[in-house]
Amino acid sequence: MTTHVDAIRDREELFFLLAEAAEFEHAVMCSYLYTAMSLKRSLEEGVSASELEAIERWRREIRTVALQEMLHLSLVNNILTALGSSAHFSRPNFPIPPGRFPADIELNLAAFDESSLQHFMFIEKPLEIDIPDGTAFRHLLHYRREIRRELFSPTPMDYPSQGHLYHTIADGLDTLAKRMGEEVLFAGHGVAQVSGAHFALPGLFAVTDLASAHRAIEEIVVQGEGAPAHSEDSHYARFRSVLEEFRQMKSARPEFEPARPVAVNPVLLDPLRASDPECITHPLAMRVVDLGNCLYTLMLRTFAQVYAPSALPQPMRTGLAQAATSMMYALTTVGDAASLIALRREGGSIRAGLSFEMPGSIGPLVERCAAQILSERALELSEVALELEGAAALPGVADSLKAVAGKLAKLHEAYAGQVALHEIAKVPATVGAIPVSVVAPSTELKVDPDSPNSASTDKIHIDYDTKRCIHSRNCVLNAPRVFLANVVGPWLHPEMTTPDHMAEIAQDCCSGAITYKRLDGGPQEQAPEVNVLRVRENGPYAVRATIALEGQEPMFRVTLCRCGKSRNKPFCDSTHLEVGFAATGERAVIDSEPLENRAGELTIVPTPNGPLEFTGNLEICGGTGHTIQRVQTARLCRCGGSSNKPFCDNTHARIGFRSDP
Repeated sequence: MTTHVDAIRDREELFFLLAEAAEFEHAVMCSYLYTAMSLKRSLEEGVSASELEAIERWRREIRTVALQEMLHLSLVNNILTALGSSAHFSRPNFPIPPGRFPADIELNLAAFDESSLQHFMFIEKPLEIDIPDGTAFRHLLHYRREIRRELFSPTPMDYPSQGHLYHTIADGLDTLAKRMGEEVLFAGHGVAQVSGAHFALPGLFAVTDLASAHRAIEEIVVQGEGAPAHSEDSHYARFRSVLEEFRQMKSARPEFEPARPVAVNPVLLDPLRASDPECITHPLAMRVVDLGNCLYTLMLRTFAQVYAPSALPQPMRTGLAQAATSMMYALTTVGDAASLIALRREGGSIRAGLSFEMPGSIGPLVERCAAQILSERALELSEVALELEGAAALPGVADSLKAVAGKLAKLHEAYAGQVALHEIAKVPATVGAIPVSVVAPSTELKVDPDSPNSASTDKIHIDYDTKRCIHSRNCVLNAPRVFLANVVGPWLHPEMTTPDHMAEIAQDCCSGAITYKRLDGGPQEQAPEVNVLRVRENGPYAVRATIALEGQEPMFRVTLCRCGKSRNKPFCDSTHLEVGFAATGERAVIDSEPLENRAGELTIVPTPNGPLEFTGNLEICGGTGHTIQRVQTARLCRCGGSSNKPFCDNTHARIGFRSDP
C-alpha cells in the first residue's frame, strides 16, 4: 500500500492526521496500561515465587512501552502546537467504533495472555514483518477509508501501519513548508511546548521547526510502530521477548495464569451497552472504576493545561506537569484495585478493570483559574479515595491526591495574577552569598557552653548540625586539628587553620552538616554553577544547589535518604549501613536535552508517604560522575523499593512506605 504522499494539501489536513495519530497513541497507551494492571501481584493469587518474579518483569516492560506511548503522544502534540493548533487529548471510548481507525487496527482493553501479546506485536510490527493478529482480535468488519479528493474537507485514509501514517505526515510537512515557507507553517513558534524539563520522558523535546518535527516523527517511528527495522529495545522486540518467556513458563506449568480474569472492554457509563455482560454492576467496582475514570479525566485536563497556548510562567507549567505525573501513578493503584473486584453484582469469576471512559472533549481551562479548578477536583477525589480505602486496595491514593491539591492551590496563589496579565514570571536564581553581619575582631576562640556545636574566631564562625551528619569523616581526616573526636570540652577549633581552609573543609561536607560564615570579609559560600544530584552507591542522594527544602532554611548542600529507613527523614542518617541497603549508584544514561540554565533555585518537596519531588534545573549523576539525566522536574524514590531507581515507580504505595521518621 502506498503512503499517499500527495494526500496533504493544507494545514487543516495536517491537523486532521496528527489528531488521528494522537488518538491512536492515546488509545494504545490505555490498552497497555490495562493489560499491565491485570497482572497478579502476590503469591496468594496462585503463582510461585519465580513466576511472580517474571510477572513483575513483564509488568515493567509493558509499563515502559506505555510510557513511551505517552512520549509519542507528547511529541505529536508538540508538532500540533508548533503548527498553531491546540494539543489533542480526546479519543473514542472503548470499544472503539469502526471507522475511527483502519479496519486492520483493532484496539481493546484486555487481560495479559498470549493473544494480547501477539496483538501488541501486530500493532508494533516493523514495516518488513507480516505477522497475524492475536486470535481474540477477529476483525469481523471489513471496510476501506478512501480519501475523497472531490471534497475540500479532510477525509480519513487507510494505512497498513502507523509508520505509513507518520511518513505521510512527514511528507506533508515538507510539501507545505516548501509551498508556504517554514516560518509561516510553524506559526505556533513553540509557545505551548513540553520537553524533558517538564516530564521525565527520555526523548521528549520541543518542536519549533521542520528539522525538529522530522526528528520527533523519527523518534516515534523508530521506537515503536512501523519502524523500518526493529532493534532489541523496540516495542516489537520487547513484546516478542515477553511472549517467548510466557510461552516457556506456560509450557512448564500449563495451569500458570499470570493475569486476573478481567473483563474485555468493561463499561460503566455507556447507556447503549448497559445490558452488555461487560457492564460493571458490582457496587464497589462501580465506585472504584468511577474514581479511576474521574482521576484519569483530571490527569488529562492537567496535561491539556500544561500545553496551554499562552505564555504561562515556566514554574506554573512545570508544576502542572508534576501534578499530572503524580496523578498517573495514583491512577495505576486505582486500576490495580479495580482488577481485584468482581465485575457483576451477583459475583462470578470475571473481574472489573479501569474502563478509561472520558466525558466528552478534554481541553484547556481558563488559564487564570485553571490551577484553582484542578485543585478543587483533586481534593474532591482525595475524599472519595479516603472513603473507599477501607473496602478497596487504594494505598496512598488519598494522600497523593491531597498533596496534588495542595500543590495546585499554591500554583494558583503564586501565579494566577501573572497568568491573568499574560506576564512571564522570571524567577531569579538565588546565586551568590548568604549575607552575614561582620562581628567585631577577636583574637580568641569563642565557644558558647550552651551550644558546643558552634565555634568562632575573629575571622570565621562554624556550625555543626548533628542531625545532618552522615559521618563520612572528611572533616576529621582533612582537618584533624580542627575537629577533635572523643574529647572533653570544646571539640571545634577553627583557630587551628586558615579561614580559607576552614571554608574548603565545610564545603567538602556533602551533607551540609558543617556550615560557616566568614567574618573577615572573605567570600561566603556560593551557589554552585551547576545544580547536581549524585546517586551514592548503596547510599543517599547528595545534592549541591541553591536548595529550598520544604520546612528548612536555605542551604547549598544536603544528603537525602533513599533507603526509606532514616530516623531523620528526609535527611540521611546512615541507617542504610545498618540495614544493608543495596542499590547501585549507576544506571544507563537517559537521553536528555542540555539545560539552558544549569543553576538557580532547586525546590525539594518530600511528598507525604511518597517520593522526593524536585523542581528546578538539575543534573542527576551516577556515583562515578556520568550524567544520568538532565531535568527540571523529577520524582525520585525514597522508599528504597522502586524497580526503576533512582526514579519513583509508585512502589511506595504498594509496600506501605511511611515518611514519618
